[in-house]
Amino acid sequence: MIVDLHTHTIASGHGTRDTIADMAKAAAARGMAVLGITDHGPATCGAASASYFMNLGSAPRERCGVAVLYGAEVSILEGGALDLPDSVLARLDYVIASMHMPPRRRSRGSLTSGTAESNTADYLKAMENPFVRVIGHCDNSQFPADYERIVSAAAKNGVIMEINNASLIPGGWHQIPGISNEDNYRRLLALCREQRVKILISSDSHGNRHIGEAPLAEALVRELQYPEELIVNRHPEMVLNGA
Repeated sequence: MIVDLHTHTIASGHGTRDTIADMAKAAAARGMAVLGITDHGPATCGAASASYFMNLGSAPRERCGVAVLYGAEVSILEGGALDLPDSVLARLDYVIASMHMPPRRRSRGSLTSGTAESNTADYLKAMENPFVRVIGHCDNSQFPADYERIVSAAAKNGVIMEINNASLIPGGWHQIPGISNEDNYRRLLALCREQRVKILISSDSHGNRHIGEAPLAEALVRELQYPEELIVNRHPEMVLNGA
């Protein structure tokens, strides 16, 4: 991919020690045009505080010949609130909103968190926030949800739906036994196609190792012949000018 807008640095608190500079060097080596840095919000254990995100506005907009966008992957909390305030989100290039566990905790002995009704309501509430541009990995089977309502809300609010490569890796963090994330994405993509909702293919790379790599997500999107004009990664100018 020449555009990858969901990546994480050491500031996310887990998975890597790579800095923004390390990420940009790797992106340049792979011939990428646009790199998006989206570290986790403070509800994720060990992640950066709000001050980190506020200071990204003064970071270089180009590194090693690669255009760098500075965003955040915020956690959708119970009730649909986000783990960064609007005053911080307004300073970022874009915001991905996703559900994570914790802070949305499982009930004792359960592999899932919340009900389809409560999770769907929280996704819809998050999408009402004007700074949320992307809903991240809502295929995640830990958080059952009503995809028809989510996609309809995405179409209404101009929100992009993410196709997350990490979700499709066997045994990955976004999976639970007996439920196929690929099947979830097939349903999601069919609904997005019906309503002409834009999608973003993402590596969700923690560190520079997988920047620009999303082979499973790319293969699924290609198999389903998703319209090229609705795939944000194919159009760097769309990203740089506001997706």
